[in-house]
Amino acid sequence: MSDPALGLLMLGLIVVVIMMGFPTAFTLMGLGIFFGFYAYYDPAQHWMDNRVFDLMVQRSYGAMTNDVLISIPLFVLMGYVMERGALVDKMFYSIQLSFRRLPAALAVTTLIVCTFWGIASGLVGAVVVLMGVIALNPMLRAGYDVRLASGVITAGGTLGILIPPSVMIIVYAAVAGQSVVKLYAAAMFPGFFLAFLYLIYIVGWALLNPRIAPTLPADQTKVPVPAWMPRFQALYTRNMPAGLLRALFSPRRALALDTETGRLTYWQILKNFAATLVPLALVAGTLVLVWWYVVIHGQAGTEASAAAGLEQLGSAPEQLGGPEPLGGPEPLGSPEPLGTPDSSGQAAPVQGGPATAFFVTFGIIAAMAAVILARYYRAMGPERLEVIKLLTSSVMPLAILTVLVLAVILFGITTATESAAVGAAGAFLLAFSARTLNWKRTKEAVFLTAKTTAMVCWLFIGSAVFSAVFAILGGQALIEQWVLSLNLTPLQFMILSQAIIFLLGWPLEWTEIIIIFVPIFLPLLKHFEIDPILWGVIVFVNLQAAFLSPPVAMSAFYLKGVAPSHVTINQIFAGMMPYMLIVIVCMVLMYLWPGLTLWLPQYLYGR
Repeated sequence: MSDPALGLLMLGLIVVVIMMGFPTAFTLMGLGIFFGFYAYYDPAQHWMDNRVFDLMVQRSYGAMTNDVLISIPLFVLMGYVMERGALVDKMFYSIQLSFRRLPAALAVTTLIVCTFWGIASGLVGAVVVLMGVIALNPMLRAGYDVRLASGVITAGGTLGILIPPSVMIIVYAAVAGQSVVKLYAAAMFPGFFLAFLYLIYIVGWALLNPRIAPTLPADQTKVPVPAWMPRFQALYTRNMPAGLLRALFSPRRALALDTETGRLTYWQILKNFAATLVPLALVAGTLVLVWWYVVIHGQAGTEASAAAGLEQLGSAPEQLGGPEPLGGPEPLGSPEPLGTPDSSGQAAPVQGGPATAFFVTFGIIAAMAAVILARYYRAMGPERLEVIKLLTSSVMPLAILTVLVLAVILFGITTATESAAVGAAGAFLLAFSARTLNWKRTKEAVFLTAKTTAMVCWLFIGSAVFSAVFAILGGQALIEQWVLSLNLTPLQFMILSQAIIFLLGWPLEWTEIIIIFVPIFLPLLKHFEIDPILWGVIVFVNLQAAFLSPPVAMSAFYLKGVAPSHVTINQIFAGMMPYMLIVIVCMVLMYLWPGLTLWLPQYLYGR
């Protein structure tokens, strides 16, 4: 039975009931079964034969057999193990020394660590709380403005849910029937671009008003240098790479030096020289990888994994009846793809190899990198070498794991699920090698992973039942007809949909918005010729504001829980407000410049 009024009543009830504090998943399922029972009610049948129970079984089975969702517990486990077993304090200290001469150095360090740690863990609440404990008090003791200190923690802590690997992206992929791999590639640049906009704001504010971020005292910017290094310079040369290289071939004078643990050994000389090669190895390795992928491997030759699992939510199953989805042309709003899929589903490489512009650009970038490295190595003394060693020991292992997890997904070597398994195993290895993960913390990580995964899976089952009944009652068709009757342009529809999601972000969590309300807009995207990947990534950025928008800004309450008593919730809200404006600016730039979002997936996969 189709009754659009009941469908709209369902939609209104779900918001009211969730705001009253009832569990979202079971509220969705309960309302879906209740209204579905009415929609399928037949007096001639026994109530046990009502078709709503068949619908519940079908949708539950669809969620249980969705391969895409397997990656959620693995990525969540990776995050919880990282959060309990990695060395954030050492990472914060080493990055602080690296940016000690930059304005608002502590705030910049906090943003970088929040971004990096958020990528590795993907846990917003944990990152905000962790950085609140580590970074807030040092910034306040250094005389930083409370709004600057609290704003950078709350804004930076939310970036992990946007930048891959992100659970939110996986949930959207399952809801919208899109490829997780393509969404990961699409969200890569916008996520880092948003972090870059945050960085510009922090440094710019500190330059315009230095009082909000006073210069750090000398004891916080001094790099601890071993006592033997100045004596080593006097024996060889002030340039550490050149001196260590000479000492490898004539070690007699160096081996006579005393250190804190005894005489300097040849192995120590070799390790320090290897540390000097880390920046060169990173730059050269990146350039070689780009050259290999573009020139040798062939562009767009990687197979994009197909989206599998749940059908797109927001429409009823065909066999149970329901409104037909809207038709329309293929999604536009992006430049022409670099390649087109062949019959096997794999994107065919562009004929003729890379364009001349690639070789010119690559040559310019390589030349600039060579000049920067030459200047960097020419001025490398003991302090710079010690910073490299600190960064290598604290940041490098986690960076390698994160890059490996993302690279194997984006280059098509593994699926998202297999990559998540690699990430979870790597997180355990890093934590065990750092000797920071004991049996108690391991049990906590596994328990929290099971709890989070169960919540997400129940949400999917409840949302699947709710969405199907909502469409069967005609609620989806009524909303589509209303939107189409407005005769909106694609830009107006984009603004309307994102404004609604932005407002929903005040009282609701991102999981509820993605699973309940996003499916309402999905069938309309084809009509307005909007790419669902572009629209989805803009939604991801939009939901950053949900964590930063009063009065229900979860990041603010996470930080308030660990902040000193004199830091008020209003001060935290005031610190977050500028970042909300930056989020809106980022969304506008993404719509005006779709290549920011769509260039990488089109380059890697052709479409």
